Amino acid sequence: MRSTMQDAPLLIRDIVRHGQWMYADRLVLTATAAGMIHESFAEVAERAERLAAALTRLGVERDDRVATLMWNNQTHVEVYLAVPSMGAILHTLNVRLFPDQLAFIINHAQDKVIIVDPSLVPLLVRIKEHIAGVRHIIVNGPLEDAPFEVIDYEDFIGAEEPGFDWPDVDENDAAVMCYTSGTTGDPKGVVYSHRSTWLHSMASTSANSIAFNDRDRCLLVVPMFHVAAWGAIYTSFMAGTELILPQMFLQGEPLLNMIMELRPTLALGVPTIWNDLLRAAGGRSDADLTSLRTILAGGAAVPRFMIEAFRERHGVAVLQGWGMTETSPLVAVSTPPSGVSPEHEIDYRVKAGRVMAGVQIRITNEAGEILPRDGVAVGEFELQGPWITGAYYGVESPELFRDGWLRSGDIGTLDAHGFMVVTDRSKDMVKSGGEWISSVALETTVMGHEGVFEAAVIAIPDDRWQERPLCVVVRNAESQVSAEELREYLSLLVAKWWLPEHWAFVEALPKTSVGKFDKRGLRRLHAEGHLEVQSL
Repeated sequence: MRSTMQDAPLLIRDIVRHGQWMYADRLVLTATAAGMIHESFAEVAERAERLAAALTRLGVERDDRVATLMWNNQTHVEVYLAVPSMGAILHTLNVRLFPDQLAFIINHAQDKVIIVDPSLVPLLVRIKEHIAGVRHIIVNGPLEDAPFEVIDYEDFIGAEEPGFDWPDVDENDAAVMCYTSGTTGDPKGVVYSHRSTWLHSMASTSANSIAFNDRDRCLLVVPMFHVAAWGAIYTSFMAGTELILPQMFLQGEPLLNMIMELRPTLALGVPTIWNDLLRAAGGRSDADLTSLRTILAGGAAVPRFMIEAFRERHGVAVLQGWGMTETSPLVAVSTPPSGVSPEHEIDYRVKAGRVMAGVQIRITNEAGEILPRDGVAVGEFELQGPWITGAYYGVESPELFRDGWLRSGDIGTLDAHGFMVVTDRSKDMVKSGGEWISSVALETTVMGHEGVFEAAVIAIPDDRWQERPLCVVVRNAESQVSAEELREYLSLLVAKWWLPEHWAFVEALPKTSVGKFDKRGLRRLHAEGHLEVQSL
């Protein structure tokens, strides 16, 4: 017997309509040098309708790629809403990529239109002659002495009327494209459907996940080019969550000021950002973070000391979220289970997270054998689910999939209750004397020392042990902590054979385009002799 339920497709246009009608007076707030810009969901959705009409008049058709090279701001939200809803495909471009990578992605995705913020136009100047397939460049604001023909965004949408008639599309049609950051090889494109985006957004409203709701105001620090901003734009319009968009003001001090002035309840970003916020708050006697019910950190492991510091100094709960570009991204969130005492909650918050409903997960060894979910066996996480990619766009990568499961490249354990512990990326593990050392565990432990601001660990060659860890440290201001002191500190916390003999101190660590430690960059610096290494 078949169900008699209505067969309604899951489309982004209906998320837009819902937010526009149900949460019309909720706000999108954008930081500028002159202050905050406030627009309601209804106003933003109406501008998105005008944008869709203007793009249609420009010749954008179904499945055409419309790219953005933009900071987190209101116009970017308008593009998020308009482009998929009109049947075209939104492609968010990473503003921090090298020019050759940026040109590669634009050409590979076959972008027809690029919408760009004025401050980022110089990036396009450097590659304009190499992106011949781009027909139009639309600039979001005044631009003096334009280096090539451009269209002014406000004039572009100002000539149109609201009330665009969103077309019917298939829920499995492509809606959004995002490329991996290309830390190994060329960046690879992942294409999200309307259906996968809808289901991912619903999962993000769950109390077992991030619990977006209409009483929240979200400070969205994670860049909107980064895996579609963790789905937060669509989830916010679905749930009525207000948005605070910081544009390029991403340092600890301006973020602290935004939190104190605008009182967000939720904040999303990478651990390096929150570490800088913690440092900024530590230097202010009036620092007040009490509006925040949750800080969600993802993209890299969150050190235990950071979770403790936010809780003990500021009364703020920190959750980890785990996922990838390939997973839309959320797979797991470290919400402690019921019945856990407050003093033991942190033992769950330091884990990568508990797997969300809708995602299937397993761990396998190097031979592909499935390992037990006992919290002890260590293997590679593999994934299936309605918002997990089954292939990369235009690239054959069979080695990254196994029997229909996505191979994550992350190594760790999985327990019987679905909690993940990520010990490392497979390419970042240190294999010393045939045994594995977790670079992530060493980093997060070293960063617990009061004299350390940041630390990253890479493997370097060793004649006796094959590889040994090199720990590269950024000291806190006024700290003179030595390698000997840090090794002594570690000796009480990790196995003896894990203790690094090799140390380097730097002013700043190289980071990827999304704020993670750039291990490939560190390995290059070491290979080229640019790190002053101390060997104990």
